[in-house]
Amino acid sequence: MHAALAPETSASFDSFEAVALPHLNDLFRAARHTLGDAAEAEDIVQETYLQAWKSFHRFEAGTNIRGWLFKIMFHVMDHHRRKWLRLKWKSDSDEVLLETLTYEPETPQQLTDEEVLAALNKLPQNFRAVVLLADVEEFAYKEIAEMLNVPIGTVMSRLNRGRKLLRTELADYATACGIRQPARQATATAL
Repeated sequence: MHAALAPETSASFDSFEAVALPHLNDLFRAARHTLGDAAEAEDIVQETYLQAWKSFHRFEAGTNIRGWLFKIMFHVMDHHRRKWLRLKWKSDSDEVLLETLTYEPETPQQLTDEEVLAALNKLPQNFRAVVLLADVEEFAYKEIAEMLNVPIGTVMSRLNRGRKLLRTELADYATACGIRQPARQATATAL
C-alpha cells in the first residue's frame, strides 16, 4: 500500500504503523463498549487512525502513543455525536440524583465476563467511558480528563457514580439468578 509513497513518507508511515497499530484492538474494544455498537466503533476507530496519521508529524516520539490515540478517539466520538446524533450528555441535575442513591450492593463473585459486559453496556455513556478508561484501560485520572476534555473532578465523580451503578446492576442480576445478598445488605435494602 505504501510502496508508491515518497521515501520520507514511507519511513513516516512505517514509524506510524509500528507505534500506532499495536493499540488497534484496545481502541476498538473501548469504542465498542462506549458506543454499544460494533459497526459504529469500527467507523470511529478508522476515523481515529486517519486523524492520527494526518497529525502524526505533531506526535513527539517517546511519549504516550496509547494515550494520544485514545484522546483522538474520544475527540472523534464527540465530533460524531455532535454532528450526526445530536446527543446530549446527562445534565448535572441527573448526576446529583444518582449521587443521592445510598444503597451500594457488593458485586457478586460468581459473575461471568459476559454478565459484566452486559451490565457495563447499560451504564449511561458518560459513566461507561470513564469506567472503561480507568478500570479496563488503566489510565490515570489526569489522562482521562485530558482525553474527555473534562475537569479531573468530573472524572472522579463519574467514575464513582459509574462504579456504583455497575455494582447495583450486577447485584440485581445476581439476585435474579438466585445468588443471595449477604445479610447486612438485605437489611440495608429493607430500611
